[in-house]
Amino acid sequence: MDARSVIACLRKGEEPSPEALAWFARGLADGTVSDAQAGAFAMGVCLRGLSEEGRVALTLAMRDSGHVMGWDLPGPVVDKHSTGGVGDCTSLVLAPALAACGVYVPMISGRGLGHTGGTLDKLDAIPGYATAADERLFRKVVADAGCAIVGASAQVAPADKRLYAVRDVSATVESLDLICASILSKKLAAGLQALVLDVKVGSGAFMKTPEDARALSRAMVDTANAAGCRTSVLMTAMDQPLASNLGNTLEVDSAMRVLTGLDTGPLHELSVALGAEVLANAGIKDGEKALREAISSGAAAERFGKMVFGLGGPRDFVEHWRRFLPEAPVIREVPAPRAGIVGRIDGEALGLAVVRLGGGRQVETDRIDPMVGLSEVVRLGDRLDKGAPLVRIHAARVAQADEAERAVLAAIAIGETEAHPAPLVLERIG
Repeated sequence: MDARSVIACLRKGEEPSPEALAWFARGLADGTVSDAQAGAFAMGVCLRGLSEEGRVALTLAMRDSGHVMGWDLPGPVVDKHSTGGVGDCTSLVLAPALAACGVYVPMISGRGLGHTGGTLDKLDAIPGYATAADERLFRKVVADAGCAIVGASAQVAPADKRLYAVRDVSATVESLDLICASILSKKLAAGLQALVLDVKVGSGAFMKTPEDARALSRAMVDTANAAGCRTSVLMTAMDQPLASNLGNTLEVDSAMRVLTGLDTGPLHELSVALGAEVLANAGIKDGEKALREAISSGAAAERFGKMVFGLGGPRDFVEHWRRFLPEAPVIREVPAPRAGIVGRIDGEALGLAVVRLGGGRQVETDRIDPMVGLSEVVRLGDRLDKGAPLVRIHAARVAQADEAERAVLAAIAIGETEAHPAPLVLERIG
């Protein structure tokens, strides 16, 4: 086999065999497949698609391209993954909250894709935090703190690591098959017993319609359960940012506000809903009650602090988190151009505004500026006076803030009719 024949097969609208997909995944892992060939493969899958059999074969091949972990812990091993949105930092809340409920969360996460933020980029904003921890340290922190959030090591799903980076810069992020294989190859390699998937739908999600989100949900549930991991999906609304902050440092602040009891809004509620779902998948009843108690009592915040310190961050991060989070040099409010009701928020446009500020990558080699972003974003249905703030921009330079202000004004529509935001959880599949 060779990469050209696999790519040619896709180009002609034919599906490569499971053996060919397994060969290509090994080639991604060991360098036999070039970046150009990886990009062509991603585009071929994006345009032509795979059958259910092909999707399962690609997912398992990418899982088996590296080390598959096993655990010997006194409790279930569980995890959560989101397909990506804006202002979505549930992982930072949910992992320690679940750990406080007696389960173990070895969360292997990724970086930003397209207009969506990445969990690892957020954690990089914490001084000293080692998102690239080796397996020995990863296992130690999971055992001690009950949770650890790190990137995939070179040994875990290395085929996905190559393909993930190529997708971000080749306009192939939205492929159902590639999303499914990417997410599940890493999760299945982590040796999970139960998983919950948060599939976003709406203006700030990759899946803009319920039909597309439902198709992805079913594909991932079927694939994960076929691989022996009890999995379900919550389809959740992304018709506006989940939290009011967008950007890496700012979203860490959002998560800390929930963990320390200062915010019980949508971020808190969705974290509880997702956590209760995965606890049920692990056979644990009354998960919602346990999670609310874990957060309100401070037990979840304590677990977060242990995780941060175990992975190289400040010992007293939970007590003094704002002291450790850098602030952008340019901060300005964007005034509402007219009075009225917030009727539409283009979440993708806001996410791209954060990317252009430096909070995400436009090419693979871009360096993230953790300080930049948008904060205090208005919500659908808010009534505003003329001149009231729509958002606060956090920028490195005045010119960047000017560009972001234009993007914000185009992304947020103010009218006269009442807005009716979708409920947080739209549907359960599993």
